[in-house]
Amino acid sequence: MKSLFDDLSAQCSKRATQQYSTSFSMGIKLLDKSLHRPIYGIYGLVRFADEIVDSFHDYNKEELIHEFKKDTYTAISDGISMNPILNEFQRAVNTYNIEHSLIDTFFKSMEMDLDDKYHDILSYEEYILGSAEVVGLMCLHVFVEGDKAQFEALKPYAMSLGAAFQKVNFLRDLKADYESLGRTYFPGIDMESFTTQHKQKIEKEIEEDFNVALVGIKKLPRKARKGVYLAYVYYLTLFRKIKNTPVEQIMESRIRVPNHSKIGLMFQSVVQHQLNLL
Repeated sequence: MKSLFDDLSAQCSKRATQQYSTSFSMGIKLLDKSLHRPIYGIYGLVRFADEIVDSFHDYNKEELIHEFKKDTYTAISDGISMNPILNEFQRAVNTYNIEHSLIDTFFKSMEMDLDDKYHDILSYEEYILGSAEVVGLMCLHVFVEGDKAQFEALKPYAMSLGAAFQKVNFLRDLKADYESLGRTYFPGIDMESFTTQHKQKIEKEIEEDFNVALVGIKKLPRKARKGVYLAYVYYLTLFRKIKNTPVEQIMESRIRVPNHSKIGLMFQSVVQHQLNLL
């Protein structure tokens, strides 16, 4: 029975999410149960593509991402794939009518990571659009469950939240991106002379994204609001920790939010939601 393979595919995407991101796993748990499976399906695809361009240094990354992209579209067209991650992703895409243009834009950013080591303003914005903002839009399709008017109304907020998350990741991973991958995402910045002023300018940009995103989170369907808010609170906590960390330390170590703190944030989000504070 195909249902057995589909169940296995769902388990693979869930396991991939849990393996790679405790924070997003916790956020997904606070979504309505009906939303778990498609969001895991989206994250599984995103995570695997990112892993190809970030980690598989001893292999032909260009060939791997090209094949993965081709297989993704074949899975969507056929409604099945023997790759469980792609099988689960196509299910989410076909069930929630996720536009192929979002997938195109996502893969374009992944391909940029193969060659682009430095960014100007235009390529920086293009990369964030594809690597983060459209992922938020894929998830928004699931959250609104086919309500096109609600999707359009919430679209700019979802994009701001994705941008905030990605820019926090860039700040958190400055050292690894520069030293291990040779990448500098923030435009016009020489990492050999990264200053407090540079950091503060980036932080101001991130704060603006967070402020816009919160407006939208409060307007999300109740099924989705609690889980998305937890992800927001986690990243905001990480951002504030980075903001209070000197530039010298940012360049020497990766800033983290401990797991026990994440659990506390989860309970905080639940309480706020139950008291209708969101």
